[in-house]
Amino acid sequence: MKFERMLTIYGLHCEGEVGRVVVGGVIDIPGKTMIDKLNYINQKNDWLRKFTLYEPRGCAAQSVNIILPPISQDADAGFIVLQPDEAHALSGSNTVCVTTALLESGIVQMKEPITDVTLDTAAGIIKAKAFCKNGKVTSVKVEMCPSFTVAIDKEIDVPNIGKIKVDVGFGGCFYTMVDVKQIGLKIEPSFANQLVEKSIEIKKAADAQIKVSHPDEPSFNHIEYVMFIDNGDESMIFKNATIIHPGRVDRSPCGTGTSARSAIMYDKNIVKKGDIYYTQSIIGGKFKTCIEKFTTLSDGTKAVIPTIEGRAWFYNIEQSGIEPTDPFKTGYTMSDTWGPLA
Repeated sequence: MKFERMLTIYGLHCEGEVGRVVVGGVIDIPGKTMIDKLNYINQKNDWLRKFTLYEPRGCAAQSVNIILPPISQDADAGFIVLQPDEAHALSGSNTVCVTTALLESGIVQMKEPITDVTLDTAAGIIKAKAFCKNGKVTSVKVEMCPSFTVAIDKEIDVPNIGKIKVDVGFGGCFYTMVDVKQIGLKIEPSFANQLVEKSIEIKKAADAQIKVSHPDEPSFNHIEYVMFIDNGDESMIFKNATIIHPGRVDRSPCGTGTSARSAIMYDKNIVKKGDIYYTQSIIGGKFKTCIEKFTTLSDGTKAVIPTIEGRAWFYNIEQSGIEPTDPFKTGYTMSDTWGPLA
């Protein structure tokens, strides 16, 4: 066995959602800013994404995080989220995985009972507070990026479904949110495949009928996800089911989706500053959530800054490499798993 390139990867999951972390084999990504690095992967060279996510080394139901030197001198590390469709600026569940990996591996020194970790991302500086005991990160509280509402109860016409009302918000990326009861389904594992199928038509309709643009970052200019939601009850638990390319349900409650939903719920007077509430995934994982701060964007848009708190666990440490004679050096996709566009 002789590898011409090798990566060291930690396997972690956050509340069930796999968020692997590359800690060795990548020195840096070209770019003066984290946005530049993100765009380099998406526009110029995405071999790392394919190598780590495509078969035979990866699979569709996961993310991979690349640890990078931070641009900001105030940050402990930088990271970029790689997913099956492209590189993304931010993910709440992956922030929890990255923070846990940095501390439990000793890359960043753990201090019990609380360690503050500052991360440099394409969505800005993200601050995480890790609660630690006996060398283990028991949970991570993440201060998410400024999140805001774009539209509430906007009607769109969806082929094969009809007219539905959606909410649109930003929480690190743009989401179209659909009350699951409008399509006669539930956020339960037995409905996962039907949720994915319905999301395809809704995403196409949303792309055609809703235009979005972040006032401070022009590259954030399209809806990335459909998220099905279900209303909470007196227990303040709200179900989320984000549909991720190439066609699967996020196993976690979805941190950026929770952030976008928090902005919308604030504007709908469902929650207020300081309330503690929970978002719950399709398999039951929960994020403890709270709107703690507010800010204003450059065009005057009012934004909330929510926090999410979740847990991550290690499940393996691996080394992935490329043998010189391997015909699938950056992997492959098949339509049986990766959808008709594979």
